[in-house]
This record gives sequence, structure tokens and C-alpha cells, in this order.
Amino acid sequence: MKEKMKGRILEIGQKTLDIEARALVALKDSLNDDFVRAVEMILDLSGRLVVTGIGKSAIVGQKIVATLNSTGTPALFMHAADAIHGDLGMIRPDDAVLCLSKSGETPEIKVLLPLLKHRIVALIGMVSKPESYLARQADLMLLTPVDQEADPNNLAPTTSTTSQMALGDALATALLDQRGFSSHDFARFHPGGSLGKQLYLRVSDLYPANEKPEVSTSSTIRETILEMTSKRLGAAVVVEEGRLVGIITDGDLRRMLEKEQETKHLHAAQIMTPNPKTIQSDDLAVHALEVMRANNITQIPVCTGDVYVGMIHLHDLIREGII
Repeated sequence: MKEKMKGRILEIGQKTLDIEARALVALKDSLNDDFVRAVEMILDLSGRLVVTGIGKSAIVGQKIVATLNSTGTPALFMHAADAIHGDLGMIRPDDAVLCLSKSGETPEIKVLLPLLKHRIVALIGMVSKPESYLARQADLMLLTPVDQEADPNNLAPTTSTTSQMALGDALATALLDQRGFSSHDFARFHPGGSLGKQLYLRVSDLYPANEKPEVSTSSTIRETILEMTSKRLGAAVVVEEGRLVGIITDGDLRRMLEKEQETKHLHAAQIMTPNPKTIQSDDLAVHALEVMRANNITQIPVCTGDVYVGMIHLHDLIREGII
């Protein structure tokens, strides 16, 4: 019985994906000049793109708005039911409206469309039925051809909402391409995310929070160990006349102990690793990560020009979500 149930579950899951995949192929083939004109019209807007719908289409509309805003196209969501109870006030004459509806015949949409036609630059309909009321009223029609929903009863919005979501993504990506929207622009709109931090967070934002372990070439081993212990970064930078000349890490100390029976006579210059890898303070933090990974190290001295200013540790990058 369990095997039979397992087989049925897999069958339904695979059938659902097959139905939706076929719908996306049909959607791709349905793109026409209205799609191109919709992109051009949105690019030329002095106002915003207002996205509206009802039911599951409203939920998809909210996602489309979020994608547009994050990729450089000003947009806002207006629920079709709320629009006729006061929310029409959010629409300005230089806005355009994208209305989502599978049937294009829902009562709220039929009430809303005549009110919109007198207030906006253009009405774009995203609809599955080209003969519907929405399709006839729209200035531009984005067709989402759907032969059947994916659920066994052909009722639940599944294939139709998948097609709407995909067509919204197609609009957003076409718009960002035409705007020349770059990864750096994306970072400006996503400063709190991991990708955003990779694109804007600099070493100078991180190293001042750390201690600055530093010894001279003549510092004794005891002085060096105390400096490393008190600063808790697993290393100390060796400087001479203000210039960075080397670094001493925990590994350098272990190797020294393996080679030397007596250490009291040794000084920092004798056990340091000369000319270590460094990073400039104005470099991106993600570049520091790349240097650490390439050299299998967990900390790296930070310099401004040739002046040692601090240390950045792998833990700093982990804490900021760079990794």
C-alpha cells in the first residue's frame, strides 16, 4: 500500500511539473510585439507601474512589484477590490497599470477597468483569454495561454499563476537589460543582503572593529606571544620604521618550537614570514576573502598604501554574511 501511495505521489508531482513546463513553452511562443511595446512604454513612464489583480493573481502581482522595484523599475501594488473602495487615489495620471487576471472577467476587474481608463497613461492586461473583457479593454495584451490547471480537478490556480509569475520575470529582466541595470545597481537596492555586501562592503568597514597586533623586528618571543594573545587575532604584524616587513602567526610559533630548543635569544625578525600577503583598506571585503582562500590563510594585514593600519580576519567575513 505504501509503495502504491509513493508511486501515486511521484506521478502527480511529475505530471504537475510537466503541465506547467508545457505552459511555459507555450508562453514563450506567445510573446509578440505587445510585449515589446509594454517594455518600451514602461521604460518611458514618468510615473510608476501600478500592478493590480484579485485572488491568487493579486499575490503574483505583489511578487512582480517586488521584483520590479528591486531591479530599477518603480512599481506599486493595488488590490483590485480595494481600488474601488478608495485605493484608486494612489494612482497618478502619469502612471500605467498592469492588470493580472486569468479569466479577465471577474466582477471586480470589470468594475475597475472603466475607472482606470480615464486616469492613466496605459492599461496592460495579463490574461489567459484573448477574447475576455480585460483583453478587449487593455491597450496592450500579454497573453498567458493556459490549457489546463495542474491540479487533478483543473480548478486550483497553478499553471495560470506559474505563467503569470514567469511573464512578470520576463518583463522585469527585459526592463533591467534595457536600463543597463548592473550588479552594482542591484547592490544599491539590496544593501542588507549577502550579494549586496559582496558588491559594496569594503575592508575599511571591517578592520577598525579589530585590535591592531603589532611588534617590532627586535621584539622578543615573549613580547610577541603576549601581543598575539592580548589582541586575539592569531597573528602579529612586524613593522620596521613604520613599514610592514613581516607577520608572525600561530603556525610560525609552532614551527619555531619544533626547530629551537631555546627561544629566549630569538627576536621577531628571526621567525616572521617576510613580505606577507596584504589587502588595501579600500578594497572590497569579498576581495579579502578571495586572497585568504587562494593562500589558505585566515587573517590578512590591512594597509593604506604601504602603512599598516589593522587586521581583518575570516570571522569578520563570516559575521557579515560574505561567506
